[in-house]
Amino acid sequence: MGEKVVAGGFDLSDRQRYRDKLRRCLTGLERLLAEKRFDRPRNLMGLEIELNLTGVDGMPKMLNGQVLERIASRDFQTELAMFNLEVNIAPHRLGGRVFDRLAEELRTSLAYADRKAAEVDAGIVMIGILPTLDRDDLVSSNLSAVDRYTLLNDQIVAARGEDFTLDIEGVEHLSCTSKSIAPEAACTSVQLHLQVTPARFADVWNAAQAVAAAQIAVGANSPFLFGRELWRESRPPLFQQSTDTRPPELQAQGVRPRTWFGERWVDSALDLFEENLRYYPALLPICDDEDPLDVLDRGATPSLAELVLHNGTVYRWNRPVYDVADGVPHLRVENRVLPAGPTVVDVVANAAFYYGLVRALAEDSRPVWTRLPFEAAAANFDAACRHGIDARFTWPRRGRYGGTAEVDAVTLVREELLPLAEAGLEAWGIERADRDLYLGVIEERCRCRQNGASWQAATFHRALDAGLSREAALAATTRRYRELMLRGDPVHSWPVGLPEPPSAG
Repeated sequence: MGEKVVAGGFDLSDRQRYRDKLRRCLTGLERLLAEKRFDRPRNLMGLEIELNLTGVDGMPKMLNGQVLERIASRDFQTELAMFNLEVNIAPHRLGGRVFDRLAEELRTSLAYADRKAAEVDAGIVMIGILPTLDRDDLVSSNLSAVDRYTLLNDQIVAARGEDFTLDIEGVEHLSCTSKSIAPEAACTSVQLHLQVTPARFADVWNAAQAVAAAQIAVGANSPFLFGRELWRESRPPLFQQSTDTRPPELQAQGVRPRTWFGERWVDSALDLFEENLRYYPALLPICDDEDPLDVLDRGATPSLAELVLHNGTVYRWNRPVYDVADGVPHLRVENRVLPAGPTVVDVVANAAFYYGLVRALAEDSRPVWTRLPFEAAAANFDAACRHGIDARFTWPRRGRYGGTAEVDAVTLVREELLPLAEAGLEAWGIERADRDLYLGVIEERCRCRQNGASWQAATFHRALDAGLSREAALAATTRRYRELMLRGDPVHSWPVGLPEPPSAG
């Protein structure tokens, strides 16, 4: 969730001072860009995964403080609710067998965390939305005991001025209200970071926006919320509605939500930071003592603390990131599209697909965003969230005549996007063994038409058909999911349904 902050109240002067500091930060960013002060290309990627804690019964366990105390590693942090954890993997240079090394690090870290969780009768589940979550689990009293979360909740609630409405029409219909942002904690994601130069930022961000729908189609893993089967990837509508500071009147006026796909292709990173200031009032108007322009005048590097904090409260699916390492500023594209899980192999396959695709598309002589209307990219994202691997997209035609056509997600991925991802990974210097293994996982998901969401839904319905109640079927599906997750075989190979009970005698 970003930087640590200390809780406290804000008055009118705080907000005005913060707005002034944001403008100075934006001017500082413009100067840094103009003066070409940013880090050279280093081909660095990073990875964060949000996790759930459950008991042996598959139900959520509100124990992250106790588990983190036992893990005792800075690689693991709290997340919004007490059944959440986050693991951060150190940056890696793209090249060679990086994905195999990443997979091994993840297996080691997650196995260690799971052993420590077992000391308090809990376990790790890597999944987009935990199917057994109930409305009573997602209340403000179950938020993690961290000042930032309390303050963020208070500010979003105050900005909205009334209960949050969750209304999602999918396979089934969910309609309920919440007095806090706690339902957002149901969304557990993978964040993929890519450090880029300012000159390449717009091309990489535009490419990431264009392929977000394909990422969701092959990687969907969140079909249930509060006992209802909704969209194949229900995180985006849930995230938007549970953090929506707009009462209905502002929604009707077309005010933009804080969880946002966007509305246009961009020409620079500055476009996105400037939009954040223009469209979104501050939620956490906390001012740093640093004057960014004075720092620049001295030849040093400003932290742009207010800009960074504000940027962290605008929930783009592909977010711009400004950061400073060893006194040198850099830019990253943070891809927030993917749900967590199902297995380490699946997570790494999703990462390989993404990093290969954005490299190939960002360097294409006829960029996809010059041939695909932004509105079509946004509609593709919505279709992928609703229908997962069975979605249909609008995509540019290949060939001399141009235009767009409708294509099903599996055909697009297999015939066009996987070859592009292969070329992109080769350009990164990824060895063929890694390319074949991890892109092969995406190919097999498409061939079998099975990802995490479709497996969960099919297994749940098998359990219902076997006579289990809805609650028992969801719990059994969750337990089986964790069992198969721990085995580690990719989700396309998972048998649908629950194992047969052992026969008597």
